[in-house]
Amino acid sequence: MDDIKLTGQYAVRNPWGEPDPVPLRGLSPRITELAGKTIGLFAAHAKIASRPVMQAVERRLAEREPSLKFSWFLFDQNLDVADTDDHARLKVWAKGVDAAVAAVGD
Repeated sequence: MDDIKLTGQYAVRNPWGEPDPVPLRGLSPRITELAGKTIGLFAAHAKIASRPVMQAVERRLAEREPSLKFSWFLFDQNLDVADTDDHARLKVWAKGVDAAVAAVGD
């Protein structure tokens, strides 16, 4: 994988194979560089693989950019976070990160 340049830019494809009528856009502009940024890592305890996946993401990103800082949001319930008391905590956490990565896995 060393010979592949990772750009951090990915195209999102419709799994149904049909073109979407409106181009998709992110909720926030993409960060232009990783140096000195804080990356949020979201993992749910109810999904057994989510925390190990996020630990691997953290390790790989830290190897790639040592100046990165990480902030974890660990979610304890097997529900939509918006339907819980943790929703307010999630909003505060999200304001403190430059970008976020989430993993769900069984």
